[in-house]
Amino acid sequence: MTLKQLENLIVIDQDITDDTYGTYYDKRTIEQLLNYGIILLDKPPGPTSHEAVAWTKRILKIPKIGHSGTLDPQVSGVLPLGLGEATKALGVLLFGPKEYHALGRIHSLPSKERLAEVLDMFVGEIYQKPPQRSAVVRKTRTRTIYELEVLEQKERLLLMRVLCEAGTYIRKLYYDIGEILGPGGTMIELRRTRVDQFRETDGLVTLHELADAFALWAENKDDSKLMNIIKPVEVALSEIKSVVIRDSAVDAMCHGAQLAIPGILQISPNLRKGDFVGIYTQKGEAVALAEALMSEEEIRDATKGYAFETQRIIMAPNTYPKKWRTKPAQKE
Repeated sequence: MTLKQLENLIVIDQDITDDTYGTYYDKRTIEQLLNYGIILLDKPPGPTSHEAVAWTKRILKIPKIGHSGTLDPQVSGVLPLGLGEATKALGVLLFGPKEYHALGRIHSLPSKERLAEVLDMFVGEIYQKPPQRSAVVRKTRTRTIYELEVLEQKERLLLMRVLCEAGTYIRKLYYDIGEILGPGGTMIELRRTRVDQFRETDGLVTLHELADAFALWAENKDDSKLMNIIKPVEVALSEIKSVVIRDSAVDAMCHGAQLAIPGILQISPNLRKGDFVGIYTQKGEAVALAEALMSEEEIRDATKGYAFETQRIIMAPNTYPKKWRTKPAQKE
């Protein structure tokens, strides 16, 4: 949980946290970050996203890594990787926009006015049918283009910046633009520059840089470079609303219990029923992702009942001490 998130939370109740268990999210060791960390990989053109993940596993010598948003082999750019338990939080990044810088060739040479007119047609909600070589069913669907900007043009070569909804096919976008302009259009090169709040200016790391940083830590116990590369998993949740819970409720949630009113200490303002939220400890550690069953006002007025429905548990059980009891089985 970021400081900005913490400052904006509404206090529901007070509690004291115990420093003998858990870890402040920004004070984790390298060993802890290897299980609750995020890496912003600069994927090179050539390997698949799956291969990039496999190489990262071998470099860091850990068994579990996932990625957010597949990039085709020839595409480079931002590829967020979740390490260990952090893989469970990557789905949140699909809610946000993605940005690409795309170089393509249009097979006609329209005037600037005509080109601007056609590009304007593709801003907003559009219909797209995935290309033949795609990992999804080729069914027409809608996607939203938030921004479409020509960065540079040299005759028929067109460099564009595209800010769009996740799941938009930029290659198909070039093809469709070309179809309206005339004989067609072809994408030549593509780089992803943003995934939700993560941008390529936020310190992307190459596989070589990652390997060097890990070797420096493993061989010389120097974690300075690796600490700058691996970010706490909580940074991936910074764009969604937050809930802070009592220490006594943490392990129960990790074992599948739903979050009830008495376990809540703080919530984001203007929380509405149906909002997707991150559940945190008082140390800022991500516990789970959940859907709000009540609004902010209902939570403040209630004394009992379930306020959130757990969607994904991030924290491993037994990280916090067990402070809950199961009800004894009733006799028949």
